[in-house]
Amino acid sequence: MNPITFFTLVVGLVLLVVGAEFLVKGASNVAAILQIPPLIIGLTIVAYGTSAPEMSVGIMSSFSGQGDIAIGNAIGSNICNILLVLGLSSLVAPLVVTKQIIRSDVPIMIGVSLLLLMFSLDGKLSRVDGLILFIGGIVYTISLIYQGRQQGVEQDEFSEEYSFSGQSSLALWLKNIVFILGGSGLLILGSRWLVVSAVAIAQALGVSELLIGLTIVAIGTSLPELATSVIASLRGERDIAVGNVLGSNIFNILTVLGVAGILSPNGIQVSEAVIQFNAPVAIAVAFACLPIFYSGKRIERWEGLLFLFYYLAYNGYLILDAINHESLPVYTTIMLFFALPLTAITLITVTIQEKLAERNRTG
Repeated sequence: MNPITFFTLVVGLVLLVVGAEFLVKGASNVAAILQIPPLIIGLTIVAYGTSAPEMSVGIMSSFSGQGDIAIGNAIGSNICNILLVLGLSSLVAPLVVTKQIIRSDVPIMIGVSLLLLMFSLDGKLSRVDGLILFIGGIVYTISLIYQGRQQGVEQDEFSEEYSFSGQSSLALWLKNIVFILGGSGLLILGSRWLVVSAVAIAQALGVSELLIGLTIVAIGTSLPELATSVIASLRGERDIAVGNVLGSNIFNILTVLGVAGILSPNGIQVSEAVIQFNAPVAIAVAFACLPIFYSGKRIERWEGLLFLFYYLAYNGYLILDAINHESLPVYTTIMLFFALPLTAITLITVTIQEKLAERNRTG
């Protein structure tokens, strides 16, 4: 295999890390200047910036008739964002989850995931479906911006670094716009190089387009979210770390697939594998956020490990299914009748304990 392919892969990873650092710094500064909560910035500017690779992949693949890559990339990225990105970010530092996320953003993520499955049941994501999703994305973004302006934040929450007294407002704006645009540009370029090289490697190994979309491309296009959320967690911007993931997931469905569906000449064909397995998994992962986020209003390290375990288990299933391995039935049985029920019981128990503790505190 061409050594240049591996070199491009490594360079792409480096660009992703550098771009994420610039984007988080610029976005958190903008939040301070506008006195908008960092969570709103994470759900909008950062989320949309890190989802630019998914948008690029969705548009290119829909035009070229590779619908499996478009839909597989969006669904696979959403699964990856929750299980891998939040899992690794919470290992860096436990992530604080706000009431807004639990009451509003997680239910919206669940709702749009269900809507996507409903639109896909006829085996096709039509232009009308895409238009509805796209309009939903616009409404969601406008409501977030309005909500952020209504909430506001106290000026003393921010360091003097962000005040207008030290430098002109124009210079401050220009600097942070350069950070955001430059960081987004590096993320897009890095993810593009990474995806192109990864797809070349996968195709050389002879795997299907859907599997490429759900694994290689999904992980590649989710690396901006991963790099951004991990760096945001290291910088103490934990609202951005969580908001980035949820905003990206909602954006991937409403805007990425919305635009891809509108631009695709004949709509996006949705395979049975997506309808019967991958989309339901994405919905289940979205539902799993509720008890995990609610327990302690934070994502603890053990919960991050749980996310990572299920991400490895999900990819293990995809690989075994792709090669028709004889151990697939045993693997499926263990997951369905042991791992999943045990996890559900654990999460229900933790949620009940948190509810009782909360009642004792208020009572």
